[in-house]
Amino acid sequence: MDQLVLFAISLVANLFSAFSGGGAGLIQLPALIFLGLPFAVALATHKVASVALGIGATVRHLREGALEKRLVLFILASGLPGVVLGANIIIGVPGRVAEIALGALTAGLGLYSWLNPWLGQSNVARHRDYTGFAVGGVVLFMIGVLNGSLTSGTGLFVTLWLVRWFGFDYRRAVAYTLVLVGIFWNGAGAVMLAILSEVRWDWLPALLAGSLLGGYLGAHLAIIKGNRMIKRVFEFVALAIGIKLIAG
Repeated sequence: MDQLVLFAISLVANLFSAFSGGGAGLIQLPALIFLGLPFAVALATHKVASVALGIGATVRHLREGALEKRLVLFILASGLPGVVLGANIIIGVPGRVAEIALGALTAGLGLYSWLNPWLGQSNVARHRDYTGFAVGGVVLFMIGVLNGSLTSGTGLFVTLWLVRWFGFDYRRAVAYTLVLVGIFWNGAGAVMLAILSEVRWDWLPALLAGSLLGGYLGAHLAIIKGNRMIKRVFEFVALAIGIKLIAG
């Protein structure tokens, strides 16, 4: 019964995350804590399980052939050092202060997208020169630090940044976020947290199964529903995560 509960929680959390471009931690992490895991153990366990979200989504998105090799390497090179740094510094940061700050920023993402109705509805390449990539890379590094240190909503930051700065539509931005953040950024964070903390390995089979299936189904829905629906779900998830983090 415990494994079925874990599977259901993971499936729902990762389906929404794969559809909107982030936010699995909104449901999955609090659920693991509610089921009895200490915060540090729940965080490490969630990070390891979240890698399967990226794998499930990747299986679906690669069938569309939408990823450009140059941008893939750029996002990885910009964000991975920040993820490793964030995983190492989170121990010294007061958790409640970090949650409130991240909650305010995340809710701000949802409001910004909602106030810009045409944002991310078409793919128009922008800032692809040296200066644009430099600025974009610095911001991706900072988001990587957040990704390594906190869990809820950092994929949403990557999604909106790719839309706002590089001119992606929402569907394309979600694909990059799920493949690169879901597998590689979260994978690096999972390794660091597994070293620094403890993972509840006997809970992982159900969580991994739910993440894989939820990631695939969420990616499929994102592909067939289009940018307007993704935008609305993105805004809802961002606002929900922001309110949840601020409220505690």
